[in-house]
Amino acid sequence: MRSRHRPASLAFLAILAGACSDAGPSSLSQMSFNVATHAAAAATAGASLALSTPETFTDGTNTLVLTKVELVMREIELHRAGATTDCSTDTGNDCEELELGPVLVDLPLGTPGAARSFSVQVTPGSYDKVELKLHGSTDLQGHSVRVTGTYNGADFVYTGDFDAEMEFELNPPIVAGETGATDLTLMVNLDGWFRNQGGALLDPATANPGQSNQGLVEQNIKSSLEAFEDDDHDGRHDHGGADDGIPHQ
Repeated sequence: MRSRHRPASLAFLAILAGACSDAGPSSLSQMSFNVATHAAAAATAGASLALSTPETFTDGTNTLVLTKVELVMREIELHRAGATTDCSTDTGNDCEELELGPVLVDLPLGTPGAARSFSVQVTPGSYDKVELKLHGSTDLQGHSVRVTGTYNGADFVYTGDFDAEMEFELNPPIVAGETGATDLTLMVNLDGWFRNQGGALLDPATANPGQSNQGLVEQNIKSSLEAFEDDDHDGRHDHGGADDGIPHQ
């Protein structure tokens, strides 16, 4: 059967998940999940958890300022290296399923490196894929994504109501040992969220449910996420991979 781990408590910057596994607590490994919107030099990564500062994007004509970006993460699944079973249909021991709540993640705007991590306990081993699920939550009034800011000076609130499952390959596989912690970073490229295929900025209000750019922006958001091993919290692939995680919708 799959191992299932449910969180014991929630905090603003960290979540410690209790383990419900046949393995004893001493045989479990700690894995931390971090979020980032900008890479940083390793020497400065994780030096502080400064408050977010607004992100500004322009296309030469329009100006978009993001002041707050929130995602709701419902579940994480880790796929064991060498296993052939699909985690979405697995009924054996090939996947480690971490049910998180859901968890409201407030992205660290303007902060270099990975920050705002939460930790869970996993069975030691090698994992070559990670699957993340975004899901609506009462914390966001049923939405899975919420963005506030201004577009050409006018205030806006964008809400996404979609659910999404995204799978990322980990190459080389990430190894969770019985001692020490292992870190995965979720990198979010916000610059591509509210742009059309030609790169021009879009008014986020036109992407709200039922509006003309709803589907385009939802796909942009799904395509903007990458996941990779990042033990030094600099928002870069530890092994120098060119892909830094390949999303598959």
